[in-house]
Amino acid sequence: MKKQGFPPVIDENTEILILGSLPGDVSIRKHQYYGHPGNDFWRLLGSIIGEDLQSINYQNRLEALKRNKIGLWDVFKAGKREGNEDTKIKDEEINQFSILKDMAPNLKLVLFNGKKSGEYEPILRAMGYETKILLSSSGANRRSLKSRKSGWAEAFKR
Repeated sequence: MKKQGFPPVIDENTEILILGSLPGDVSIRKHQYYGHPGNDFWRLLGSIIGEDLQSINYQNRLEALKRNKIGLWDVFKAGKREGNEDTKIKDEEINQFSILKDMAPNLKLVLFNGKKSGEYEPILRAMGYETKILLSSSGANRRSLKSRKSGWAEAFKR
């Protein structure tokens, strides 16, 4: 089944952009980035910015990100995928990253949430951004929670 990504959550103040791959089924139903309760994205990011993002509504989460100059988007505009595994994404359409220069002129750092999105790191690096590939926030990745948490925290130290 072909799945559509979400529009970017960025503005002229965005300095850090986190790129995922493509929303999963639960996120699409909720129309929310990282909408699956088993995904640790909001817990990880909340611990980094010092806010309990897990316990507030989605709109307030996005506002907290903007206050902290953090944006969200996905590498893929659309793609076919059965279920939620990134390894099953096929026939993907890549987002137009060229719009970032105008939409987020202060963007400096692009973080990739997991291996699949990280495959596109060279494109953003070639555009002049500092880049880093992070361990995925997926709940399926919990066995490495400690190293994942420290890796995410380290990426935000600038």
